[in-house]
Amino acid sequence: MNAHHEARETPRGGLRSGREEGGDVELSCDVVVVGSGAGGAVVATELAESGLHVVVLEEGPSVSGAELGQMRPSESMRAVWRDGAFTFALGLGDSPTINVTMGRCVGGSSVLTGGVCFRVPDAVLAHWTRVLGLADYTPEGMDRYFSHVEQRIHVEEVPASMRSHGVELFAIGAKKRGFEVEPMRRNTEGCKGCGRCNFGCPHGAKRSVDLSYLPRAVDHGAEVLSDCLVERIVMKGARAAGVEGRVLDARGGRTHALRVHARAVVVAAGAWHTPLLLRRSGLGNPEVVGHRLTLHPGFRVLARFDEPVRGWRGALQSAWSGAFEHEGVTLTSLFVPPGVLGATMPGVGPEHTRQAANIDHLAMFGGIVHDQGGGTVHRGLGREPIVTYRMARRDRASVAKLVRTMAETFFAAGAREVYLPILGLRGVDADGLAAVPLETVPAQRLECASQHPLGSAQMGSTAEHSVVDGDGRVWGVDGLYVADGSVLPTSLGVNPQLAIMSVATRVAWRMRERREV
Repeated sequence: MNAHHEARETPRGGLRSGREEGGDVELSCDVVVVGSGAGGAVVATELAESGLHVVVLEEGPSVSGAELGQMRPSESMRAVWRDGAFTFALGLGDSPTINVTMGRCVGGSSVLTGGVCFRVPDAVLAHWTRVLGLADYTPEGMDRYFSHVEQRIHVEEVPASMRSHGVELFAIGAKKRGFEVEPMRRNTEGCKGCGRCNFGCPHGAKRSVDLSYLPRAVDHGAEVLSDCLVERIVMKGARAAGVEGRVLDARGGRTHALRVHARAVVVAAGAWHTPLLLRRSGLGNPEVVGHRLTLHPGFRVLARFDEPVRGWRGALQSAWSGAFEHEGVTLTSLFVPPGVLGATMPGVGPEHTRQAANIDHLAMFGGIVHDQGGGTVHRGLGREPIVTYRMARRDRASVAKLVRTMAETFFAAGAREVYLPILGLRGVDADGLAAVPLETVPAQRLECASQHPLGSAQMGSTAEHSVVDGDGRVWGVDGLYVADGSVLPTSLGVNPQLAIMSVATRVAWRMRERREV
């Protein structure tokens, strides 16, 4: 593309595919936002509502809730999950390999979460302010951002009536063991409890950003282009002046060139890809970019009861417990569609069939480790990075505590056997649990997942130890911001959706207040 070619004028406002342009795409705007997920959609909307001309570029396709609702889970994974939900962080040393699931569509991972909304815990904010020097990130200082987002996405408490029978059983076991489960808060309105939040809400009840934010942005003149991959940030001297990339065909291959000229660039490509874009553009502190990634490694325990449970009937995530946060773990309810769960049952052939036949008698609970950040994002040979993860010794010890707590809680509720997240292990009864060496089982045998990659382009108070400042500005570069999970400087110990959206709101408001665009 001729760099001096005059940008083609297009109508302000609207959601469309970059392919609809019919050739090379060249646009001009006030702010270009890379990524349409929880961070990018929020910044784009707040700035568009301020009267700025915003262009949002999304690598993935635009798929409506109605379309997602008609898909089987396997179809959803192929259509809107990154790598068909087969993205992994490779475990180093005594660390498990972790399946990290992310969205790749307009709305990003927001479309595929369980809708859980936690404010950043006060203890975490205290660490950010006192240790990391982020003085504005106090509970009082962040309250207006949390409240603003909560109102926009309709955060509400899940009523007890929406709990599945499996969650009720776990709550019974928890009470017998001396702790309680609490109601979850989610961004829902009119939830019917179909239990398939992770595959796109078929009823539009989950107020993900494709429903709660992006339509507002479009109404205020923002342009949202899907199927557009950004590969480089364009610089003019020390100032970011736009982005370059390509329009993707239906198979992810190149079709046409993409260039957007802008007065400011906001990168919101997520903790997996933001560091790659910064590195590819020669920007950011190389000693920090892509390092200290946190994942909240997650583990689940299944329990078989004599009575029918049908754990898929009810809200996907309705209750949680922070009773063991002092030991670095958080417990959270979950379930997955029966067809997906059946495929994960142990055994081969007739044995697998027998195990899968018990699905309606199974309950499930899960938990995450409040990890210390041992991940690194490396540039791969192709589009996707290679990510490695080394679990801290304290976090590795927390895994045994987490799994044992969930299993013992189910037994206290009357479970006959439990299925632990250990590859190759069949179900065990209460006596068998005591014989399982959870503290020493090789990490390579642990079944581990994550939906919360954070911290690979951390914010901080000095350029030496961080990538962006507390307002999301990349150190040493004018007009360049990051507003996604990569800026969160530590893991949270709770689901990060609300935290990401609130920090993104702060970034947008500070841009507006400083009149930097």
